[in-house]
Amino acid sequence: MCLAIPCRVVELRGDEQALIDVAGMRKEISLALVDGVGVGDYVIVHVGYALTRLDPEEAEKTLALFAELGDAALLDAASALH
Repeated sequence: MCLAIPCRVVELRGDEQALIDVAGMRKEISLALVDGVGVGDYVIVHVGYALTRLDPEEAEKTLALFAELGDAALLDAASALH
């Protein structure tokens, strides 16, 4: 099963790369498949690639649902990004 966790872009890097943060974990990803991503945007990531940019309100709602499940659920899901 695959969970779509909103990941916040914290830094843009050269060659269509970005640094994302989810639950305090950071990872470098590729932005090659999504145009117009900026710092502070939320993206959905799969196997190291941003697949889509999310509406900030929708991303916050999703993160709030994970928070209701508890930090362990979010950390477990976020660890799948590595």
